[in-house]
Amino acid sequence: MEIVDVKLTPKKYRLKEVFKIATGERSEILNLEIEIFLKDGTIGVGEASSSLISKIISENSYVVLEKSIKDLLIGENILKLRYLWKKLKSLQFLPAIMAGTEYALVSAYCNWKGISPYLFFGGEREEIETDITIGISDFENTIRKAKEYYDAGFRILKIKVGLDLEEDLRKVIEIKRILPDVDFIIDANQGYTPKIANYFINTLYREGIEVLVFEQPVHKDDHDGIKYVRYNSPFPVAVDESVYTVYDALRLIKEDAIDFINIKLMKSGIYDALGIIEIARASNKGLMIGCMGESSLGISQSVHFSLGTSAFTYHDLDSHLSIADEEFRGDFIQEGPIIRVRKG
Repeated sequence: MEIVDVKLTPKKYRLKEVFKIATGERSEILNLEIEIFLKDGTIGVGEASSSLISKIISENSYVVLEKSIKDLLIGENILKLRYLWKKLKSLQFLPAIMAGTEYALVSAYCNWKGISPYLFFGGEREEIETDITIGISDFENTIRKAKEYYDAGFRILKIKVGLDLEEDLRKVIEIKRILPDVDFIIDANQGYTPKIANYFINTLYREGIEVLVFEQPVHKDDHDGIKYVRYNSPFPVAVDESVYTVYDALRLIKEDAIDFINIKLMKSGIYDALGIIEIARASNKGLMIGCMGESSLGISQSVHFSLGTSAFTYHDLDSHLSIADEEFRGDFIQEGPIIRVRKG
């Protein structure tokens, strides 16, 4: 079935509150929706979300991108998906747009064939559990949100740290005191030095606090620092910003620097994400899947990818929950932290 058109549409989303991490903050998200049209009228939809999207939209350069994607895809056969993904590698300098377009192709193919995307990706699972993220905020607000999320059923909290060591420790220790059965993923977003990261994680250990994963403790390019933290941490160490491509993953694994990789489709795209999964499996490394600023439409991409491949130990698919007044358009069912495939 022939691809006959491609359309890019900017979308702005307001967040419920300012979201702050070690490297910056934001109060709104600008995403791009990508539609693929087939000759018989079938439509596939994907979404691109990253910090670069705002600049692309503000400069109207997405119009040029739309033409480039049209040149790559119009006239091609939707059946040649892997070939089309390879063609889209020319957009690797804008991985979120590459990823959204890759998924729009999958969506078009699956809509044409009448199957769910999770089946396309393997159909290994029908249910996953996501964590929920608490950004950097003052002590009282952090504790309030932890209680709120716990009451909503979430039992894995992803805590953002990296700006104030003592305050970071105080927050995590207090949350564990009042909510003893929660589990933690701790994400420093490159905010610590290796020695401070080591002090932080070992202080939690001495306090009797378990951490599922200590994510991106130091700068993404400081591989020696990441390895230092890993070798001195009582808990698994993950990278996020350090891994975009298959090559990035392979290099860190060969350096014996990591325990886990956080795959985000918006960083790596579908083609490389599948490659990273195989490399991680072959080297016995753990995987988690995360998100950028996707709406429920964009989170569907990672939900179906995760359900289909069953490759991930932990799931951080919660960005849509931070958007104010969003019309839910996800192709999944969510009840608290549990995300299920939509049937029928």
